[in-house]
Amino acid sequence: MVRSLILCSAVLLSIGLVTFTLAGPTPETKPSEVKDTTPKEFKKFTETISAPDGTKASWEMIPIPAGEFVMGSPESETDRNKDEGPQIKVKVGAFWMAKCEVTWDEFDIWWKINNTNLIDDPKKKVDDITKPTTPYVDETYGHEREKHPAICMTHHAAMRYCEWLRQVTGKKYRLPTEAEWEYACRAGQKGPFGIPEGDKIDDYAWYKANSKDDDHPKGTTHAVGTKKPNAFGLHDMHGNVMEWCLDHYVPDAYSRWSKLAEGKLIVNPNYKPTVNKWSHTARGGHFRSEAKDLRAAARVASNEKWMEADPQRPQSIWWLTTFDVIGFRVVVPVEEVENLKDLKPLVVKENNEIFSPK
Repeated sequence: MVRSLILCSAVLLSIGLVTFTLAGPTPETKPSEVKDTTPKEFKKFTETISAPDGTKASWEMIPIPAGEFVMGSPESETDRNKDEGPQIKVKVGAFWMAKCEVTWDEFDIWWKINNTNLIDDPKKKVDDITKPTTPYVDETYGHEREKHPAICMTHHAAMRYCEWLRQVTGKKYRLPTEAEWEYACRAGQKGPFGIPEGDKIDDYAWYKANSKDDDHPKGTTHAVGTKKPNAFGLHDMHGNVMEWCLDHYVPDAYSRWSKLAEGKLIVNPNYKPTVNKWSHTARGGHFRSEAKDLRAAARVASNEKWMEADPQRPQSIWWLTTFDVIGFRVVVPVEEVENLKDLKPLVVKENNEIFSPK
């Protein structure tokens, strides 16, 4: 009997260099030290991908140095949710993060244009990677396309795109873990948002209060990089679209890590991974969000309702029909954690459901 599978290291419940499990920690496992692998020449770089027809897309990758930070929100923070604590001290390795969210310009090179899986050099072929099927409606749902964030794709689609990037660039592209994402978002700030104290969130984020226009009375996506960057040089970490993280969502994850660490700095505790069929974590809020939902510590769990409007049977494994508030950005770790190397998701459909192995 064929069963639908989601097999990928994204099912590893990972956070920065922290991994965890729904079943709880292994008692004998203790946090281990991770070296600061930040290179001496750790600079931003520009990635360019090309299709055989000459179409190109480029983006900047920003260096995020290794460091320690307090993850989650304090109990005193206004609008705090229970799943944001207790706060934990986490160590994160060095990585590069995309300056902006992945745009349609970039995504289309893989999905629509690069049908032959060739990049620049006709002799350089990559392994075949299944691509998104054509959605039954306009995938932008009336939002602008050029320089705007790619939206509506599932966690699986984002993972497949990262897999393709790894093959055509030779770099370790993947989605950020929750810890990497929050560390990069905060950029040294300890308040609710990753912006300097006294600054206005409107200057950094597209959200419910400022994303509307005459054609989109309920709000819309905006061209990436048009708001102020944070201290690391990253744009749109708050608002525009929510961003997929690698992790499965676990409501009491911070409590589990805190118990495992026994008051020490949390570094790669090596929990045994388990699989959750749906709940991956999204961060950052979106263009229809209230300001409170843009907070750096705010966590959102995906669920089947995100694609309940899909009239297809079986429902798409690629597109979150009408859920136009989700996108993603990519990272490249300097030194990858062993169990996050070369992530290759595999999804098979059966009986209109998406199953995970038990």
